[in-house]
Amino acid sequence: MARNRTDILLENVTIENVAAEGKAIAHGPDGTVVFTEFAVPGDVVDIRVYKKKKNYMEGAVARIVKPSEHRLEPFCRHFGVCGGCRWQPLPYPMQLQAKQQQVWDQLVRIGHLEIPEISPILPSDKIEYYRNKLEFSFSSKRWILSEEDPAEIPESDRCGLGFHVGKFFDKVLDISDCHLQGEPSNSIRNFIKAYALEHGLEFYDIRENHGFLRNMFIRTTADGQVMLILIFAREDEPARKAMLDAIAGAFPQITSLYYVINSKLNDSISDQQCILYSGEDSIYETMEGLSFRIGPKSFYQTNSPQAYKLYSVAREFAGLTGSETVYDLYTGTGTIAQFVSGKASKVIGIEYVPEAIEDAKDNARRNGITNCSFFAGDMKDILTPAFISQHGRPDVIILDPPRAGIHPDVAKVILDAQPQRIVYVSCNPASQARDLAILCQKYEITAVQPVDMFPHTQHVENVCALKLKQSC
Repeated sequence: MARNRTDILLENVTIENVAAEGKAIAHGPDGTVVFTEFAVPGDVVDIRVYKKKKNYMEGAVARIVKPSEHRLEPFCRHFGVCGGCRWQPLPYPMQLQAKQQQVWDQLVRIGHLEIPEISPILPSDKIEYYRNKLEFSFSSKRWILSEEDPAEIPESDRCGLGFHVGKFFDKVLDISDCHLQGEPSNSIRNFIKAYALEHGLEFYDIRENHGFLRNMFIRTTADGQVMLILIFAREDEPARKAMLDAIAGAFPQITSLYYVINSKLNDSISDQQCILYSGEDSIYETMEGLSFRIGPKSFYQTNSPQAYKLYSVAREFAGLTGSETVYDLYTGTGTIAQFVSGKASKVIGIEYVPEAIEDAKDNARRNGITNCSFFAGDMKDILTPAFISQHGRPDVIILDPPRAGIHPDVAKVILDAQPQRIVYVSCNPASQARDLAILCQKYEITAVQPVDMFPHTQHVENVCALKLKQSC
């Protein structure tokens, strides 16, 4: 173990397993737990420690002394700098095993919940180019790679269009090729960057809130529809129109071309006006004969084939016979609500985002679904005893909340309503375990099904089925 003034170097450390949050775990010479990233079980590495606590240390791999027999060559040139797809060196079956273990750890080891045997995780059919939506950021000060000499970089090469680098809100890694979304995603992004540089358009400086080009979204569908949303930090009509015309001319396959003028201090466009420049106002995804409208602000699961598996599990766990009143909480654009509507008497969908509810209503009209009603507002304010009295007590509640989980007031209303069954879909097993501990005052968990929506990342979706205890 060698020391200098600022850090510790742990030499010849063997990586033992995959830990929480996608990190790898090992032990130092004195037995202290060490967490690091971008390592595979079986790797022998040197670790440069940058954080030392009483019971553990965190560090970065400084050198791979001997690679694990399991280690794969990363397929992306940006691996190790880009914060995404951190598990590329880890074989996919090992990724699935780690995600399955993560669900068990959160629900049982940490959450102390009584659960049945967890069903084997449902793998993703595609482990590259599986996303239907990506956001990229412009930066006037791109991330400088370790092998680059800042003094040798010309001004024209200091701009970047890509992803934010982890822990650095103001730094963007310039991306040439991304393996998350299929074409024409890479071609569109690279064209836009080249056009901006050629025409001297200013890339955004997030610290100074200054510049012209700020962000862009690309959305795609399984049948080839493309939506591009270009966000400008200020209006410059001649430059904006020239750029949008150039994009539309170079990529006639773009179905829907939008722009946004966002001059505020944060990147969110949820409160901004999305202006249609050319093409259709929406793109459409289909599932089991149902068509779902996707606008510039719509929420739709970003791995479409896996979304079908996820919703199929939720519908199966709901155990519908055709006579039930179903509440779909955090309904988004009403995908789950409409997916289960054919096996229910009535479905009530509730969602915070008004635009999403308008999409849900429009989707239901176009799909000829008449037994779904949708309501917009904060869940704890909408879902009240009075609301339930007006719309009917639910026989089944399906909920798919944000990562933070559900508000305690929502949990109380659910417990008081006492539906026969609850289906809890979660993108965060930790908050799911916390909420389940509350619901298990009156319910027992009858099934657990993890689903892999995001290969090469630590993220996992999990679906739990609950039934009302006989004593309630």
